[in-house]
Amino acid sequence: MKIHEDMRRKDLGVFLKTRRKNLIPEAYGFHSKNRRTTGLRREEVSLLIDVSVDWYTRLEQGRDIHVSSRVLDNIADVFHLKASERTYLFLLSQQTVPMDTSSKADTITPSLQTFLDNQGTSPSYITNLKWDIIAWNNAACVVFGDYNKMNRFYRNSIWRAFHSQYMKNILDDWASHAKKRVAQFRASYSRLYKDPWWESMLNDLILDKDFKNWWDLYNIQESPDGDKLLHHPIAGTLHLGYLSFRWCDNPNLLITVHMPTDEESSDKIKNLINNYELQHKK
Repeated sequence: MKIHEDMRRKDLGVFLKTRRKNLIPEAYGFHSKNRRTTGLRREEVSLLIDVSVDWYTRLEQGRDIHVSSRVLDNIADVFHLKASERTYLFLLSQQTVPMDTSSKADTITPSLQTFLDNQGTSPSYITNLKWDIIAWNNAACVVFGDYNKMNRFYRNSIWRAFHSQYMKNILDDWASHAKKRVAQFRASYSRLYKDPWWESMLNDLILDKDFKNWWDLYNIQESPDGDKLLHHPIAGTLHLGYLSFRWCDNPNLLITVHMPTDEESSDKIKNLINNYELQHKK
């Protein structure tokens, strides 16, 4: 056990050294003249992350010291670590990896949008930590409603489950869907309850009797796969299977893909998409 702990601390120290040596002194207001090595000096890093030089030196040496999440956040910011590197830093330090709630956490890359668009007749979308739907494809718009025309409340899948009559009508088993959404909301709320947004949203949702009853059950659920039976106002009955997964480059983003489970449902969605795209070309 001690050997493993020594290896973990050594890996942390080496990781910090390699990242420190990649930093450009001028970018932090330091001169690069008369330096024997590249990157920032330890005393410069200690100044930037607000710790003593001796403490930071011991950290890089792999000594047995406690590292707070605040210091780790400072290091991640100063070293400009990518999301995967930040996670690695926290795990090596045996600290819980905090959720990134900044605006950049909701960034949808062109490749992600292309992935959604390439799903064809499978309605697909991406939700953030607050369960806001922040990206979608045309199949999602023709089946679940045109997200391009919705305000921020109706793009929130929790809010919409209880306030959208369209969703209540289209879902064959609305109660099960809404109850699952409440359990998902609680799971996310437990991680980010300090954000004022959550308290504001909860105060609004709790006014709904069904939401309050299910909220008081303290059920916790993430996003398993499953099936949905829909009654679309134009296409009629649709049979869909769905699965959700997180993007490894940004675990804040949850990708959900609904797949038609029979050829008839696929053809119906294809016709809906063709009409939708035809209307938007006018």
